[in-house]
Amino acid sequence: MPGETVLGSHFQTMAGGKGANQAVAVARLGGEVRLVGRIGADDFGYRLMASLKVAGVPTELVMTDAMAHTGVAAIVVDEAGGNHIVVVPGANGQVDEADVQRLASLLQPKDIVLLQFEVPLPAVLKAATAAQAVGAIVILDPAPAQTEVPEPLWRLVDILTPNQVEARQLTGIPVVDVATALAAGRALQQRGARQVIVKLGGDGAVVVTGEDSVYQPAIAIPAIDTVAAGDAFNGGLAVGLAEGMALLDAVQLATAAAAYAVTQRGGQEAMPERSQANELLTAVPDQVDLVKN
Repeated sequence: MPGETVLGSHFQTMAGGKGANQAVAVARLGGEVRLVGRIGADDFGYRLMASLKVAGVPTELVMTDAMAHTGVAAIVVDEAGGNHIVVVPGANGQVDEADVQRLASLLQPKDIVLLQFEVPLPAVLKAATAAQAVGAIVILDPAPAQTEVPEPLWRLVDILTPNQVEARQLTGIPVVDVATALAAGRALQQRGARQVIVKLGGDGAVVVTGEDSVYQPAIAIPAIDTVAAGDAFNGGLAVGLAEGMALLDAVQLATAAAAYAVTQRGGQEAMPERSQANELLTAVPDQVDLVKN
């Protein structure tokens, strides 16, 4: 509440950022990845670059912006593992068409392009346009949620992956269970997204496609820290699709990756290796068919 001071138990700094987290998740799960973005010429930026290199993420497309600080997020994690996040974009907020052009020059048909809203919407729109032009698959994580999303962007999205808070912010539908997640997913499809996966945290995910919809329960596992669990999910989803898995099979790999992430603290540090995700894959519950669309 305004004016309230709350005592915490510990403090640490760690490498994060939605795009960087997802890139690390892909690399650790065995995918080939390139990261496009910006950092500032400061200590946080240097530490992020070092972390990416250790994880096996190529950094030649990550530019240093001398006029901005590296993006930061202040994250408060409660006793149940839930989190509240304030993001200050910094250099991320300067990502522009020049960055997109570096991406576009590399794109090939059937590549997977992971996009997030921690960079400016015009850059996201241009990246999605470039991806669709060559036949790449666009996965958009609409976080942090934006209220003024350009309508053409929705039609460029192959898979939209909001969590329940973002789904509510984008549709106005309070997402509290599987039924309301399905309703929100359908509403986002009506805007133009081809397929929607509404992430429900510890309750799993609802996958809304053009034909069928399914509920994917989460693995019942004690959560230590839910920070970046959604990024682990998106990384697992992208790797599965890149390996030729059907969407619902890729969702199961994503579910296993997210389950591992909640048992670890931090952002990039919490992303699983493929062996760790595979170990949990056997515990992923069966999917439940929902009503036909």
